[in-house]
Order: sequence, then C-alpha cells, then structure tokens
Amino acid sequence: MKKIILLLCLGLLISGCTNEKASAPTIKIGLIAELTGSIPAVGASCRNAALLAVKIINADGGLDVGGKKYPIELVIQDSGAKPEQAAAIAQKLITQDRVLAIIGPNSSSNAIPASEIAEKAQVVLITPWSTNPKTTINIRTGQPKKYVFRACFTDVFEGRVLANFATDTLRVKKVAILYDIASDVLKSQAEQFQKYFTAKGGVIVACETYTGGDKDFSAQLTKIKRAQPEILFAPSYYTDVPLEVAQAHRLGLKIPFLGSDAWSTEDLIKMSGPAVEGFYFSNHYSPNSNNPVTKAYVAAYQAAYSNTPDDIAALTADAFGLLFQALTMSGKLDRQALRNSLSQLRSYQGVTGNISFFGTGDPIKGAVILQIKNGKFVWFADALP
Repeated sequence: MKKIILLLCLGLLISGCTNEKASAPTIKIGLIAELTGSIPAVGASCRNAALLAVKIINADGGLDVGGKKYPIELVIQDSGAKPEQAAAIAQKLITQDRVLAIIGPNSSSNAIPASEIAEKAQVVLITPWSTNPKTTINIRTGQPKKYVFRACFTDVFEGRVLANFATDTLRVKKVAILYDIASDVLKSQAEQFQKYFTAKGGVIVACETYTGGDKDFSAQLTKIKRAQPEILFAPSYYTDVPLEVAQAHRLGLKIPFLGSDAWSTEDLIKMSGPAVEGFYFSNHYSPNSNNPVTKAYVAAYQAAYSNTPDDIAALTADAFGLLFQALTMSGKLDRQALRNSLSQLRSYQGVTGNISFFGTGDPIKGAVILQIKNGKFVWFADALP
C-alpha cells in the first residue's frame, strides 16, 4: 500500500512523469467526466487528476499485479453532464472498450444511471464525487450495490456535519434553505441537513426551490427575507451561487450563506468576488492539510498544472489509488477479484484522508469545513466520522 501511495503522490516530482508509450497487454480503465455541460470545471479537474495518476504509474513501468507490471491505458469519455449520456458511455466502455473498471462520473445525476449499468454488468465503478446515497444502493432491492464504490462521503454524513456546524459553531437557530429541486444530490443534501438540524432543535423558517438553469431567484429570496433567517443554507453548484448571492444582496438580504461540497471549485470565488467572503461550506479535504500524503500530492499536481488541486482532483486521485491498491491486492486482472479486494480495503491513506470500506461501497472517512477568506478556501475545522 505504501508504494502505491508514494507513487501517486511523489512520482511526478521524482520522474517528471514522462509519457511512455504503453505496450500490450495493458490495464484498460474507463473515465467518465463532465467535460462539457453545466459543470465543466468539475470534469476538467477529474480529467487532470486521472491523467496525472496514470502518468505516475506508467512512469514507474506500470502497475504491479501478480508480479508483473502492466501499463495503464486510460479511456476518457465526456458525459456532457447528461444522465442518459453517462449511462450510454458506461455501457460502451464495458461492452466495446472492455475496460476492467470505471472511474466516475462525478455528479450524482450522472453517477446514478452509470452505476446501474456497471452493477448489472458486474464491473467495478468508483465515483470520486457523487455523495447521493442512491449511487450505491440497488433501487430494486434496497440493498447495497456490490460493484459500485465511492471515494467521497455521503449526503447523510455531510448533512449531519453541516447541521452540527450550524448549531454548535455558528450558534444559529433559524435557517432558510434554497436548492435545485431537479438535482438528486442537491435535493438530498437539503433534506439531510433539514433532518439533522431540526433534530438538534433548529427551525427551518423557509425552504425554497428552483430548477437547474434558472437565473432569477428573486421570488424565492423575497420569501426567505420575510422569514428572517439567521443564515441561508444553499447546497447549490458553484455556477449558481454567484447569482444567488448577488440577487440576495440586491434585495437587502445580507445574511451569511452556508454551502455544501457543490461549492468546492474555486471558480465560485472568481465569479462571486468579495460577495462570498467569510462564508463557510463543507468539503472533502483541504489542500493546506499537514497530512504528508496530501502535501505530496498537492505539490505534484501544482508541478503538473500550475494550480492547486480542488476536491474533485483530490478525490479522483484517491479513486485511482483505491483501484490500483485493490488490483495489487487481487494479484490478477479479473473483475470479480478486483471487486472482492476493493470491498476488503481497510485504512487506505489517501489524499483526502483515511478511507475504509466495511461491507458497502460507502467509505468511512471524515470531512472538513472551509471558509472563504481573503479570496481563498481556508481550512476551518475537521469533522471526524
């Protein structure tokens, strides 16, 4: 395990990640990312991290499986942030490209249909960023899917973390919620927060919705203003937050916003400017962590791309790290053996912290609270599982 982690986090700095030509046989891995559509920054980070992970392994001669090194062959596909396209791509990767496993998609609306295809075909799929519980649950049986895993925490855990933070740290009693009702994951985050916040004695004074693509939130924000909340919980994608905050301010609603991991791309700050200064949100990791694995990966990513990896990049690195470690443990290139090894993986020391699987594809892991401070995402607190 240590060798896999060191290769992923230090390999670029040591070797320069030379792009060696892969020779047969290879380990073919599919990547489904949202390169176009509504959240292209998410897809770009995922792709960059995937390319880096593969370059590092291939620069070392490939991945050691059963005493033989195999180069990794990455097949990248764009979901366009469309559920039906994500499902079709998953099918193509499995039946035509014959990949051993799939990494992605990231958004839950894409990951859920893709995971259905992978589960039916008995092919491992690891989503880096999909937090919706439905991603890893068989909708027909209500039982955990056997071949679908995630590198991130779930909405259930995130909802509890944010509710605890709102009540215990921010000391608020009255909260309003604004979310995209057309997004499974954002709806789930709103519902989980409401569940845990009210259980702790808090009151939801307003709960307003919109549909993805909407640009005018004035009606919802006017109702929220009348309800006089102390804070507005907005589990919105980074593309919607700037408009929500700007319109709230124009209406004279200048209370703090609290966000989810959907805020995590720094494009939010570029698009919002000082309007989001001081706001808090939950996230999967902090690039300022003192964790040696995190520090090494951040340095490697910065050397490759001249910017700091966001949580999507870090989670993608962990998704590949989990996959590579499970393949090494399995000792053979076999889909079932890979699935079995992955389900038994304990205490993987990743970029986003310690990751363990115990019987389901949902890992036991922690979260962080970040604050937007001086135009940067700054670590504020850890939230342990």
